[in-house]
Amino acid sequence: MTQPLKPADLVPSTGLEGIVVADTVLSDVDGQNGELVLRGKRIEELAGRMPFEDAVQHLWGDLVPTSRSDLRKTFAQARRMAMAALPAMEKAPTGIGAYDRMRLGVCALPKETDLTDAELISGAVPVLLAAAARLEAGYMPIGPDAGLSSAEDLLRMLTGTPPAAYAVNALDRYLVTILDHGLNASTFTARVIASTQAGMRDAVIGAMGALKGPLHGGAPGPVLDMLDAVGTPKNAESWIAAEIERGERLMGFGHRVYRTRDPRADVLKAGLAELPKGNPRLALAEAVEREALSALARAKPDRKLDTNVEFYTAVLLDAVGIDRTLFTPLFAAGRTPGWCAHVVEQQGTGKLIRPASRYVGLAVSG
Repeated sequence: MTQPLKPADLVPSTGLEGIVVADTVLSDVDGQNGELVLRGKRIEELAGRMPFEDAVQHLWGDLVPTSRSDLRKTFAQARRMAMAALPAMEKAPTGIGAYDRMRLGVCALPKETDLTDAELISGAVPVLLAAAARLEAGYMPIGPDAGLSSAEDLLRMLTGTPPAAYAVNALDRYLVTILDHGLNASTFTARVIASTQAGMRDAVIGAMGALKGPLHGGAPGPVLDMLDAVGTPKNAESWIAAEIERGERLMGFGHRVYRTRDPRADVLKAGLAELPKGNPRLALAEAVEREALSALARAKPDRKLDTNVEFYTAVLLDAVGIDRTLFTPLFAAGRTPGWCAHVVEQQGTGKLIRPASRYVGLAVSG
C-alpha cells in the first residue's frame, strides 16, 4: 500500500510559485507570451469594447447564478439596496480611510434580498466606494441613479455631477481590464475562505484585505508619487538613473507572472488616446516609461522588466479625476465580480484548501 507523503518529503515552493491549486474556466494568465484570457476571449477583445456589466456577464457565464438576464438592471437594483449599509458606514470612526469604511459597507449589506450574493455584492460596491469616499471627505453620500451604468453612476456619486462620456468610457475600460487575473493573492484568499464554506461575504471581505497590501492592489498610487518626484520629462533620465543606482524599485515596472509586457498596460494606454489632449502628466508618463525601460534593460539585462498594469492604471485614473487614495478601493470594485465567480467555482469542488508546511525549527529534545 502506498504511503501518503509527509510534509518533509514534499518539494517546497516559497510563495506557492508554480504550484497548481485549482482548475478554473474563468481566466488564464500566460506570463511567457504576455496574454490574459477571460473565458476564451483576450482582454483586448473585452476592455474598451463593452461596458463593465457585459464583461461581468461574459465572465460569469452559467457558472454564477443570476436572477435575470439583464445584469445592468440587476446591478442597479443592488445599488439601491446598498443604501441600507450607509448607516453602519456613517457610524465608523473618523479617519479610518475610505477602503476600510467600504469593507464595513460590505458587512452591512442586507442579508435577505431577491438577488444572489454575487449580484448584490458586485452591484453594490460602487455605492459603497462613493459613499465611503464622500464620508471620509466630510460630505454626505449621494444616492444611486438606476438609469445609469455602474461606471457612470460611480463617477456621479463621487463628484455629485454628471460625468463626461470620455470619463465613463475610461472607467469602464479600467473596470473590465482588472475584472479577473488568475490566482493572484486576493483571489487565492477568496478561494481559501470559500473552501471552508464560510460564505460569499466573508470571502470578499478577506480578499479585500489581501488586495490592500502595497505588493498587490496598493501599487498604483505610488506610480503618481514617482511621476510627481520626476516633475518634468527632461528630468526623467537623471531621476531614473539615480533611483536605479540606489537600488530603488521603479513603480509600475516588472510583474510576478509576466515575463514580457503586461497586456493590460497596453489596453489602458490605448484608453488614454480617447481622452482630451493637453494633459501634461500624459507626456510625463510617456517620457518616464521610455527612460525606465531603457535604463532597466541596461541595468538588468538578465531580467525582463516591462511596463505593468499599475503604471497606466495610475495615469488613466488620474486623468479622469480619480484621487490616488481611491485607486485601491476602485481596484476592489472592479475585481469583486471576479472574486465572486472564484468563490462559486471553489465551493463547487467541495474541497478544503489545506497546503502543507515544512518544519525547520528545533528538533525534539530528549
